[in-house]
Amino acid sequence: MSDGCGKKNMPSYPVYPFWDLIKQAKIQPVAFPPQHQDRQPGLEWMMNPRPIFDYPGYRGSEKLKGRVAIITGGDSGIGRAVAVAYAKEGASLAIVYLNEHRDAEETKDYVEGLGAHCLLLPGDLRDPATSCRTVQCTLDAFGQLDILVNCAAVQPYTENIMDVSDEQLENTFRTNVFPLFYLTKAALPHLRCGSAIISTTSRTAYEGEPKVIDYAASKGAIVSFTRTMALSLADQGIRVNAVAPGPAWTPLTVSTYPPKQAAVAGTDAPMGHRPVQPFEIAPSYVYLAADESAFVTGQVLHVNGGLIRYS
Repeated sequence: MSDGCGKKNMPSYPVYPFWDLIKQAKIQPVAFPPQHQDRQPGLEWMMNPRPIFDYPGYRGSEKLKGRVAIITGGDSGIGRAVAVAYAKEGASLAIVYLNEHRDAEETKDYVEGLGAHCLLLPGDLRDPATSCRTVQCTLDAFGQLDILVNCAAVQPYTENIMDVSDEQLENTFRTNVFPLFYLTKAALPHLRCGSAIISTTSRTAYEGEPKVIDYAASKGAIVSFTRTMALSLADQGIRVNAVAPGPAWTPLTVSTYPPKQAAVAGTDAPMGHRPVQPFEIAPSYVYLAADESAFVTGQVLHVNGGLIRYS
């Protein structure tokens, strides 16, 4: 838990009309500078260029005013972008992360600058006790819990299944899948009609990906979890959905792939021939948490620039 330590050197983006920003993204170099980080899930502050996690032209309309959200992996990448979008919509935030303290403090500073209350909760979600502690700390700080967003993940790179060790396989599922069960069980007694659980799957769950076999399998499990829990909780009015991004410019990408492959991630996307930026994914999480999606459950929203067409 942290009280923050002042403003960092946060990236700033000029206020463009939305489509001008999209156009700017399209004319970025097809390939980013080759880079790789050895540690997963990676550090956003080390990336070049930094991911775009906020679109300044996005004006919130109090869609989530008075609600409290737990966001795992909210320190960076897609989770950070979701935290920013939720802050603009009036939510209070509990951000769970492993030990990426600098990224987490940057996110806290940024969302508090938008007027949101933000609680940082470092911890290892592979341990079920972390989920119980996360929920209790959130209740102690805010008195309620309305939204659970699962973004934390690892994505090991392997040439073939023979390279997937028993230890790696267990770690991938214990990181990517087990916390959905742990957190849902811890949160469920405190959720109510209108609450939302939103998980992060991937296009790899639908297309497959030969270099991240165990990751893709874990993301397929998240699709099944989403559809099953949606049926299980429908009578309580609790909605369970997921988002499936395509290749995104996030720390997980540069900590997974070799430098040259990370540099061209997403360049096969029909729309823009580039990776999706986190700020472009975040509105899906807003929609799935807000009252506008009151009759939407068991669904997966695909944000991939046209790479796949499966549902």
